[in-house]
Amino acid sequence: MEKATSEKEKSGRQKLMESIIEAGSKAFNPDGPEDSRPQAIRDFDDLIQRQTLNVLGALNILVRPGHVPPWLRTRLMEKLTLVPLRPDGVRGTLEFVFSVHPSGTVKVSEAAVPQKRGANITHEALNIASNLLSTPPASVTPEMWYSAISPQLLLLLDGAEGPELVKAASYIIGFGVLGRKASGLLVLVQYNDLITSLHRLRSLVVSHPNPGLCKRLLSPLLLPLWALACWPNAEASVAEKLCTPALELLKIYIKLTPSPDLILLLIQNLDYFGGHDKSNPEWMFKATGEGLVQIVDARQVMGAGGIARQASLEDIDTKITKLLDLITSTFSEADTSTAFLELLKRWLNSARASKRSGILFKQKNEQDPVTHLTEMKTLQAMMDKFPEKLATQPKHILDLVSQILAGSGESTDDDDEVTGVALSLLNMIITAPGFQRSRVVPDILALIETSLDKLSATPSTLSQTATNLRLLLLYRDEIDPSATSTPQTLPTNRQIEDRKTYQLAISYITAPDSPPPVRSEGLNLIATLITASSPVLDIPGILVLLSTLIADADEYIYLRIIRLYTLLASHHHPSSVLRDLTDHFVDKRETHTLDARLRFGEALLQVIQRMGETFTGPLARDTAAALVGVAGRRGHRPKTEARRERERKVQERKDREAAEAWGGSVPDMSEPVTERERERNEILERIVEGWEGTRGEEDVRVRASALAVLGAAVEVNVAGLGRGVVAAGVDLCVSVLQMEAGVEKGILRRAAVLFVLSFVRALEEARERGKELGFGFGRQAQEDVMRTLRYVAETDNDGLVVQHARDVVESLETWQVVKLLPAEGSQQQMFGEGLTKLAGLDINPERPTTSNAGAVTRPRIEEIE
Repeated sequence: MEKATSEKEKSGRQKLMESIIEAGSKAFNPDGPEDSRPQAIRDFDDLIQRQTLNVLGALNILVRPGHVPPWLRTRLMEKLTLVPLRPDGVRGTLEFVFSVHPSGTVKVSEAAVPQKRGANITHEALNIASNLLSTPPASVTPEMWYSAISPQLLLLLDGAEGPELVKAASYIIGFGVLGRKASGLLVLVQYNDLITSLHRLRSLVVSHPNPGLCKRLLSPLLLPLWALACWPNAEASVAEKLCTPALELLKIYIKLTPSPDLILLLIQNLDYFGGHDKSNPEWMFKATGEGLVQIVDARQVMGAGGIARQASLEDIDTKITKLLDLITSTFSEADTSTAFLELLKRWLNSARASKRSGILFKQKNEQDPVTHLTEMKTLQAMMDKFPEKLATQPKHILDLVSQILAGSGESTDDDDEVTGVALSLLNMIITAPGFQRSRVVPDILALIETSLDKLSATPSTLSQTATNLRLLLLYRDEIDPSATSTPQTLPTNRQIEDRKTYQLAISYITAPDSPPPVRSEGLNLIATLITASSPVLDIPGILVLLSTLIADADEYIYLRIIRLYTLLASHHHPSSVLRDLTDHFVDKRETHTLDARLRFGEALLQVIQRMGETFTGPLARDTAAALVGVAGRRGHRPKTEARRERERKVQERKDREAAEAWGGSVPDMSEPVTERERERNEILERIVEGWEGTRGEEDVRVRASALAVLGAAVEVNVAGLGRGVVAAGVDLCVSVLQMEAGVEKGILRRAAVLFVLSFVRALEEARERGKELGFGFGRQAQEDVMRTLRYVAETDNDGLVVQHARDVVESLETWQVVKLLPAEGSQQQMFGEGLTKLAGLDINPERPTTSNAGAVTRPRIEEIE
């Protein structure tokens, strides 16, 4: 049976490789007969056009140096680079890269169906696939290349091939194609099918946590999205498939780039129906007789005299309502208030044109009647719907009110209308909770009080209102007891803004419907507050939030979270960050997944490196001791053991059910592989199983991570760790190299060897700087380590371990020679008789040393700036 299987496997890829070599030799051998070459080239091309995935595997092996003659390798390389141009070339390329990339090789069964299982679509493999598919080869033009791969990418983006390939396609389009200057201007979203275009655009946006890419995609489409989001009288199906997705994309963009100018842009374009130039559009949205929306040539909807469609009053009212809902759900109070003030200034410019010199306003360009009408109606609607939002900038509103009231002369109808609005705004500010006279700019307060006195004495319909406001302003602090708080107890303007930013960031991050770019923007807002050392930050709450988010499957998100950890540690919170990361990495309660623990380890590594020589004292020793504990062999995780046992039983039950259904052993549906590939896959499976362990011990990958972090800590500040922790670390590494020789422990032995190298580097750096550590690397300890490393270099079954061991032996030998040379400020005892045995990496703590002044002192660790 094994022989038959072997023959079948050989007849697969191996036979295809042999056929390609034979056909290629007939077609391209420069010494071959010329008369038969044309037919040989056709036969070669027919052979290469076979099943894409098999051809990719065969060509990938044959193009390696030494497999075929150079003249054939060039032809095969050309064919390999053109595979994506096939109808199934993009899908085949993705599957091939995902199945052979080392970071994604887990099991044969998983590698055969990466698009369904998704387990081996790693970021590293995806990055390689993106580079392959987004870079046209020299033999074809970019137009030919993108015209061939774009339909394939868009088909994957539509989701028919599964959600994992949607993410893969969006990554390639976003980072690979649109992210390159040479191809970033290619138009991938067409308007001939609005539903499909919106679906594809949404897939591109929500599949990417990169806010910059999201802004780049949506920025040119703001007005079309706005027109579709508030399409008047939309049918239910149109609203679901067109208006709702457009509104979702618009909200995403607004959350990433909130500004009052954006509110004004939408207000000025309530009558927008399409085109790049609203006054002379080249295309427009138009409703069909069935209530659907389509894009047509603008000439088809032009009225008599070439005038484009105008929005009706009903359309404007509908869009204003939707605009206010959009403002309420996405814009901050500050942006809303700023936009309101700008609208108010425009209205005042128009309403008091005859007395413009009395008010300090900038001259505006003339507006068209529709825009003027929409601004007036929007201004009124904003004052009616959310006056509390408009009172968030009292200083600016009071400044505006003082100018209006100071400019009101003898009463006219226009003056009464404008002054009435000013008095309404003043009443809104005075009656707002927390208002205090003492916090108003004295000059502005005096101007308002003087103007109210004049207005009260003037016979007009507004005199009584002015009198009442003057009294309210005078006795405001006595009326509201809560307003008598001292200025010191009230938050500053910066604190108020920081608190709003913090709340906005938390809402972006925690909202269940927040897409990745919005969550990423929330993390950016948190980063700005951390950098500014804002007092509004809730550090324990942020640490809880980060520990929850670090398990996010998106690499872009968790890398930003790691950056936030380093920022927190750099801005006065190192103790809290270190303890939190250490606790999560150790994971005594066994609540985190393997990936999450490894990410906590990566964050801990970067935080320690960022702290530098401030990583010292009890905190550093506790952290290092915890790392030694994780890296050791005695860690037992009963909950993990119980979970693995449950999973094993479930898998055995599934296997029995499958065997019963097939009436025997389940056939292997994966692609045939060679005997060598089968052996390699079996070894990889054993390694992965060995990493997890079988008796509930600590995962080898976590142990290796702990040693790597500990090595970095030693290099950062070995003096800050103390001799006890360093001795335990070196003892542990020697024990690992001597006793844990299994193939599955290879990554652990690599980390152990590199830890020794980190220790030697730290000692050498201390020697060069003349820094006294209080301990060193004694002769006997060196001999024990060297003997172990030499043995490992000769006998280990892991090639990287062997290479690392040889490198460290060479470094140790070099260091033994270099340390004999005098260094600046060197201490003779530091490397001379410091350590005499490995087990303790110890010194005699009772042995006195003599200082230059003749006083007897004891060894101590000194920090050098």
